[in-house]
Amino acid sequence: MFPKNTWYVACTPTEIDDKPLGRQICGEKIVFYRGADEKVAALEDFCPHRGAQLSLGQVCEGKLVCGYHGLVMGCDGKTVSMPGQRVQGFPAIRSYPVVERHGFIWVWPGDPALADADRIHRLEWADNPDWAYAGGLYHIACDYRLMIDNLMDLTHETYVHTTSIGQKEIDQTPVTTRTEGDTVVTSRFMENVMPPPFWRANLRGNNLADDVPVDRWQVCRFSPPSHIMIEVGVAHAGKGGYGADPKHKVHAVVVDFLTPETETSMWYFWGMARNLNPRDRALTAQIRDGQAKVFAEDTAVLEAQQRNLSQYPQRKLLMLNVDAGGVQSRRILGRLVAQEQPPRVS
Repeated sequence: MFPKNTWYVACTPTEIDDKPLGRQICGEKIVFYRGADEKVAALEDFCPHRGAQLSLGQVCEGKLVCGYHGLVMGCDGKTVSMPGQRVQGFPAIRSYPVVERHGFIWVWPGDPALADADRIHRLEWADNPDWAYAGGLYHIACDYRLMIDNLMDLTHETYVHTTSIGQKEIDQTPVTTRTEGDTVVTSRFMENVMPPPFWRANLRGNNLADDVPVDRWQVCRFSPPSHIMIEVGVAHAGKGGYGADPKHKVHAVVVDFLTPETETSMWYFWGMARNLNPRDRALTAQIRDGQAKVFAEDTAVLEAQQRNLSQYPQRKLLMLNVDAGGVQSRRILGRLVAQEQPPRVS
């Protein structure tokens, strides 16, 4: 269950620099490539001649060439030519609205008439020299909503991430949830706790003591269709916590773009943006590698969870107060999906 009249992150620019990329998004098989003037294009991954995957072809002079019989496609989905054949009368295949922005390629899998690039989320840290960003991509065999649940309730860190970001105080500190329009916010503020390994390393990265108590925060923001930004950080205890002067803290934004592939699989674009020592490439690599290990732990849990849910679809899941962020997010998604359904004919 996913809305289609919205923008999803489809890929990163480097994935299509040298060749076409085939990727299934919201059940739609799409080929992404750079057309004329290096502008990004997105077409149905289906050659109108014999149904071959266009993503297995190549790009030549801004046009997509099928790797089966050499049929040439234009960025508008119309057939341009084919060696020795008259093919201009072929019906056009579907083209998708696509935009390159903020270091990502965004696609609109729904009604193209409704696509508005101004609806792409503004990312304050993108294209800003005072910030550094690094991340990666995981393909995960689970319903993307399970990852929304996971990210909007960080209680699991105590148990899943015991050697990196987990600590018992997460369990002991209540979480608050609020809804602001179509945005859901969950927050947890821990005071006078010892930093876990991940944050000790980052304190050292900012030349701060890592063996003293800190105030720690987690503020998770869900925005439809499936984008979650999490403000995280620690400050030396007694220095103001979340609002502490930068010289006393380390903080960042955990970036999570969840793009459904099918009902039970997804593309997970993850990363971290920070304005702490943005030109320190070693620190950037250290944070990225640490994040990769953390999210790999989530992947193992979520894929096992999906297998269980698929095997026992009749089982009802229980809801607790810590689940409020995921529940509210799912309600918004349910409403958006319902709005896209055609009216019933009585």
